[in-house]
Amino acid sequence: MAQPHRPEALLVMDPGTFALQFPAPARERLQHLARTGRPLCVSELDSAPARRRIAEAEVLLTSWGAPTLTPERVAAAPRLRAVLHCAGSVRGLVSDAVWERDLLVTSAADANARPVAEFTLAAIIFAGKRAPFLAATARTRRDDWSFGELGDLSNRGRTVGIVGFSRIGRRVVELLRVLETAAVLVADPVADPADIAAAGAEHVSLDELLRRSDVVSLHAPALPATHHLLGAAQLALLRDGATLVNTARGSLVDTAALETECAAGRLDAVLDVTDPEPLPPTSVLHDLPNVMLTPHVAGSLGSETQRMSDQALDELERYVHGLPPIAPVTRARLEVLA
Repeated sequence: MAQPHRPEALLVMDPGTFALQFPAPARERLQHLARTGRPLCVSELDSAPARRRIAEAEVLLTSWGAPTLTPERVAAAPRLRAVLHCAGSVRGLVSDAVWERDLLVTSAADANARPVAEFTLAAIIFAGKRAPFLAATARTRRDDWSFGELGDLSNRGRTVGIVGFSRIGRRVVELLRVLETAAVLVADPVADPADIAAAGAEHVSLDELLRRSDVVSLHAPALPATHHLLGAAQLALLRDGATLVNTARGSLVDTAALETECAAGRLDAVLDVTDPEPLPPTSVLHDLPNVMLTPHVAGSLGSETQRMSDQALDELERYVHGLPPIAPVTRARLEVLA
């Protein structure tokens, strides 16, 4: 039986990412699948050692800290056939030269979707109980509380709206099955309504979703068409006491409009991303008890990042054996991806 082809591979990412995503077992698997020279990993592609390595490479495994594959860098890699990204979006990584060379590009965004969806489910559950907002209030209010004055602290019978039936949006819809929701609504102009129905959700317009939902969670990509998708007019459609959860992109929301609604106490917000990021120190959102801010932690961190390198190595194994990729990225697809 013929031995599998072992391509020359080069890792391109910053040193901290390499240490985090490629512990010894991952490096051993890489070296079983591919030939690796020295240096094994580089964080730039313009020095003499890096240019020597990229000239030999058939496969690049990239992650955070990798420089853009500009036309000049692609030209310096005549043997290059595949770019396997060990992280989510490749938007800042690839250039037109990558597509013009017809290089295989894959992303580990599917693996990154899991922790974001888990974080989102937790945020939705906490929103139902108003837990983060009551915790903030508890710092200043220490007398006895009456449950009667706290409202309906429940996750039963809630309507949850998912904006964007993306990888993460789909996972959140699936995870919401653990709750006794009244309805799960999805607004996405490019999603197949049959797919949404099969997942157990209802396909509706954005305006209808905003009017009906107790909690709205954003999972749309940052595109020109989605900039300030939720502005003052859209936020005004939300019912009093609704919660906005954003683990997607800060630019989906008009920050000034959200500040107005939250400062008035009409809306609550759980924000893992903001626009700008971080918010200026003067933003009222820092100090409002009905706003929970986290510093972009929903995505893969710590050991979670190794799911993404594992997926990239799965892609490498398929490449070695001549099998189709699991999660290819095309130029056309990139236009609607995060």
